[in-house]
Amino acid sequence: MWRRAGFTLIEILVVIAIIALLAGLLFPVFARARAKGRETACLSNIRQIGMAIMMYADDYDERYPWAVDATDRYTPQIWSDYPQWQQWIPYMPMLHEVLLPYCRSQEIWKCPSDHGYVYQDFNCEPLDTTPSSYQKFGTSYVFRTEIAFRQMMLSGFQYPSEINVIMDSSGAWHGSEGIMRTRLECFDMNRYRGYRYNVLFGDGHAKNITYFDLDRAWSMPL
Repeated sequence: MWRRAGFTLIEILVVIAIIALLAGLLFPVFARARAKGRETACLSNIRQIGMAIMMYADDYDERYPWAVDATDRYTPQIWSDYPQWQQWIPYMPMLHEVLLPYCRSQEIWKCPSDHGYVYQDFNCEPLDTTPSSYQKFGTSYVFRTEIAFRQMMLSGFQYPSEINVIMDSSGAWHGSEGIMRTRLECFDMNRYRGYRYNVLFGDGHAKNITYFDLDRAWSMPL
């Protein structure tokens, strides 16, 4: 009796085509799952930073840390409309350094999705933090420094659940758009439609929100 020795070329090509089709369907699912996992880890970091702020406040009469972030330190011109605050920046420590004694690990300042940025999202000032903000400055996050300048207390906000305190330095890390490489791209509001940020609010809750929701939080009076 004659028996077949193997697959024909056509059969092999069909199998390869099926595998390629399945890979094309599954890889985006795996990529989204990995991105969601990084987002969740980043959100956990934000919550832990919030706990560190509360412990700091317990030691300092319920006040938020008198500190700045990397954007303040390296682009102080963003505060040119507030010269009385701008002049303090060179003498203020970095937030992640102030809170280090209250953190279990320096790693909570590292967002797993942090791949840096070239222009700041909300003011388009150049600040090249590639390959990552954490590698450049020791933190992936920024602070609503107005809180420090005004020497706010934990219970001092008018709308604590709507005030942003800590957030991702770039919405591209958890969003659908890549790093903005030109100033023109930075001023193109359409690019921000897919941007998302992990944010710690004044009442202690943390949430992933859109660029426009964060912009609304920035506009809330303290």
